[in-house]
Amino acid sequence: MELASGKEAGAVNVSDDVFGVEFNESLVHQVVNAYMAGARSGTKGQKNRSAVSGGGAKPWAQKGSGRARAGTTRSPVWVGGGRAFPGHNRDFSQKVNKKMYRGAMKSIFSELVRTDRLVVVDDFKVEAPKTKEFVAKLAALDLKDALVITEGFDEYLYLSARNLYHADVCDVASIDPVSLVGFKSIVVTQGAVKQLEEKLG
Repeated sequence: MELASGKEAGAVNVSDDVFGVEFNESLVHQVVNAYMAGARSGTKGQKNRSAVSGGGAKPWAQKGSGRARAGTTRSPVWVGGGRAFPGHNRDFSQKVNKKMYRGAMKSIFSELVRTDRLVVVDDFKVEAPKTKEFVAKLAALDLKDALVITEGFDEYLYLSARNLYHADVCDVASIDPVSLVGFKSIVVTQGAVKQLEEKLG
């Protein structure tokens, strides 16, 4: 794999177990769908008569008023009462075991290498939290739409990239399959490559 550093290029050795596996489209599709499904809130729901507030006192006496019997003001037939058959919060998450997740991530990284979308750099830092400096670093690599993966959280990088819709920054611990598939190019530091090999190998 080539190592890019501004206008210079070299070579870096990577593990074939992580960056050289066969692309498994169905597995990647399943893991990406599961990740996106897990991001859904599923908070659409209503309250039944026991969940709404109030209704603790009996509205009127059981007998003698001439009105129908009523034990609570939170019955479904009352205004302000609970729903008779309310909808409940829904969990959209899908089960993906660790072996499937690691296999999908290795498949994605291997495909990024084959399609020349993965760029390995020696280091990627900015001297100050300035978007202009971050864009200049990407321009030096002839990139614009890119995800930068570092070995650890870098506050300056995060602040420099958070205002860009076509670029993002994350560390190895927070990478996700949707971002890897969505960005045109992935920039990875050498330290992050070693962590990825340890994490996915």
